[in-house]
Amino acid sequence: MPDASFLPYLLIILLAIGFAFVNGTNDTANAIATVVGTRVLSPRKAIIMAAVANLAGVFTGTAVARTIGKGILGPESLTYETVIAGLIAAVIWSVVATRKGLPVSLTHCLVAGLAMAGVAMAGFGSVDWGILLKIIAAVGIAPIMGMAGGYLLMVALLWIFRRSVPSKTNGLFSHLQIFSAAFMAFSHGRSDGQMPMGIIALGTVLYTGNAGLWDAIPLWIIVLSALSISAGTAIGGWRVIQTVGVRMTNLRPINGFAAETAAATVIQIAASIGIPVSSTHAISSAIMGVGATRRLSAVRWGVAGNIVGAWLLTFPICGALGFLVAGLFKLIF
Repeated sequence: MPDASFLPYLLIILLAIGFAFVNGTNDTANAIATVVGTRVLSPRKAIIMAAVANLAGVFTGTAVARTIGKGILGPESLTYETVIAGLIAAVIWSVVATRKGLPVSLTHCLVAGLAMAGVAMAGFGSVDWGILLKIIAAVGIAPIMGMAGGYLLMVALLWIFRRSVPSKTNGLFSHLQIFSAAFMAFSHGRSDGQMPMGIIALGTVLYTGNAGLWDAIPLWIIVLSALSISAGTAIGGWRVIQTVGVRMTNLRPINGFAAETAAATVIQIAASIGIPVSSTHAISSAIMGVGATRRLSAVRWGVAGNIVGAWLLTFPICGALGFLVAGLFKLIF
């Protein structure tokens, strides 16, 4: 018969699966909004492609998983209650945002929820503020890099193909955009797919007491995380797709290719050094940068402003939820 700690361990696994599923649902737009918006792929084909690429991406690294699982909170605040509270906060805000059609950073939902749950349980000293500040800095850096990358790549492509017939250019990038969308989905899996992996690994360390798991995260955890986020991707967040791929700016295949390639490159660089950046921030800002190459008014800044507003609200809302839920657990248990 399992001991008493098995139930909270099981709850962590179930919540992590739920978080990964919602992550895949909301962040489907990051990978396929542009390819759907340009009508290069049908929604069904785009989702199948994104789900497969997401699945593949999860298997390519564990650096982000280690940052999420053991880099934010100190040992004094690493309890079942803290992890559960952080997950609950992240899942609540992600579900609300997805229903509203807002692309938000699931990365920062989880980080903020965990950090403030740790503060509620063990005080401000329980958080590794150096790691947390790096993640917070990425909130500003990723959109800047995404927008600059999208703008510069789009300018370069316009110059290279300035003498080409528009119909031929559209035909070429209709094919290339499929690869760039797959690259974006793969990058999303590599970065965001590691978040549930890190949480399940953390729960397993708490349950078994074996910190050596961080040196080689078990395959079953990687597979479970990959399948969960891919299942969410397969469902698709249609309101988010509409916001990112259609409402923000008008896109042609060459625009979609530039935005996806720029955003995926930013995510790949960050994932390689273990910094969890938001794929939402990267692709949304890259689309803004691409749209701005035509003229500033080509971007619907009202829509963009709503998206940025949701980004800014993510940290305080998830932090407050994590703090409140953890505080409630502390009173009860």
